[in-house]
Parts: sequence; C-alpha cells; structure tokens
Amino acid sequence: MAELDSSSTSSSSGSTFFNRSFTMHANTAEPDAPKVHLLLNNPSSLNRAASISKIYNSIDSVKGKVKKLCNLFESAKSSSTSTELSPKVVLRPAKSIGYSSSFSSSFNNPLIRLPGTEDRIVVYLTSLRGIRRTYEDCYAVRMIFRGFRVWVDERDVSMDSAYKKELQSVLRKKNPSLPQVFIKGKYVGGADVIKSMFEVGELAKILEDFPRIQQPGLVCDCCGDVRFVPCGNCSGSRKVFDEDEGLLKRCLECNENGLIRCPNCCS
Repeated sequence: MAELDSSSTSSSSGSTFFNRSFTMHANTAEPDAPKVHLLLNNPSSLNRAASISKIYNSIDSVKGKVKKLCNLFESAKSSSTSTELSPKVVLRPAKSIGYSSSFSSSFNNPLIRLPGTEDRIVVYLTSLRGIRRTYEDCYAVRMIFRGFRVWVDERDVSMDSAYKKELQSVLRKKNPSLPQVFIKGKYVGGADVIKSMFEVGELAKILEDFPRIQQPGLVCDCCGDVRFVPCGNCSGSRKVFDEDEGLLKRCLECNENGLIRCPNCCS
C-alpha cells in the first residue's frame, strides 16, 4: 500500500510538472500573438523596418566601393613594384638638339669670319619692336650673355645702317635674320643656336676665357645701355657749317641718324 501511495504521489507530481511546463509555454506563447498583430497593423513599424533595410543595403554598397578602391591601390602598388624591379632604360639625348650640327659647322667654318673681332663677342641685333619674334630673340640673347657677365659688342642695325651692310657682306645674304652672334671672330649662329648651347652648357665652356665684368647690372651713365649718343660735332643734326666755303656740309663723324657709338661703354 505504501508503494502504491508513493507511485501515485510521484505520478501526480509528474503530471503537475508537465502541466506546469505546458502552462508556462502556453503562457509565454500567448502574449506573442498580439505583438505580431500589432506589428502587422502598425505602418510606422513597417517603415522603420524598411529604413533599417535601406541602411544595411547602403552600408553594403559602401563596403563594396571601399573594396574596389583597395583593389585599385593594390594593383597600382603591384605595378609600381614591377616597374621598379624591371631594368631601367637609359635615355640618350637626341642628336637633333639644334646646336650640335649647326654650331659645329658654323663655328669651325673658315669662310664666315668677322675680321678685327678676335678678342670679343659681337652680336648683331635690333632694338625696334616692329617684329615681335625678332625683338624677343634679340632680347633673349642679350640676357643670356649678361648672365655670364661678359662684355658684348652689341651692334644695333636699326640705329646704324652700316652694321646691316656689314652683316650682309659677311654672311653673303641680302636679308639675314636677327640676332647673329660672332665669338672670337667666328660665326656661331642665331638665337636658336645660342639657346641650345646655353641649355647644354657648351656656351659656358666657350666663354671661360673672357674676362668678367666686376659690377654687373650697372647701366651706362652716358648712353643708358643704348650704345649710341648724339654726335658732339653736329649735335645730331648731321650738318656742319664750312667756314671756308660758307656752306652746310654733311657731318662725317656720325651716322645717318646723327649718332655715334658711346665712348664710355663701347670704346
């Protein structure tokens, strides 16, 4: 009887335990149903869910873009490392620099010489600005030689027509281009040749023997770097009164413009 009582009590306790667990699960499952209905019936919650999904999608797209950028940088790095590992190509200067052929042929040409100028640099140029390209070339050549602080015999053909005739006879051309440069009596060339020689460094080697000006950048007080001054004999009028004949004659000391070379900077 005692055993029957114990078994009955155990079965009753077990049934109550299962009943409790069942009631607990049932109780916990019951309040979830209205929540699902609330979520389905509430549009604001649906909007929130949609916005959250959009945020996640945007984050995924940003991650994809970042990965693409990382791949691009990695490919660039790999290409740079491959170029560094590849053998370097040595580039040689082109032969068509401009001074190599023209300068060597003109500077060593015994037929083109300017007599009486073996100790100086002579530049035929113009100070007129009628043709812009010609004036710019003349100005560039002047600045190049002034940078070396060497004295240059500048012969302005626009100020004295005798220089133009002299250049025509030396080069044997009717209309030679300007500027034209002679170094130590030898013909060098025009603006393109001088610029090329200056860039390569050949001009500096040639000008090593010439003395340097002690005070560069100073302007001549007599002519203002024009290299010409009015004639003192006729005061620039090109006419002189002859007392013996009582007539006006052409002044023989100045040029067609009534100018003479500056005695201060061109002597």
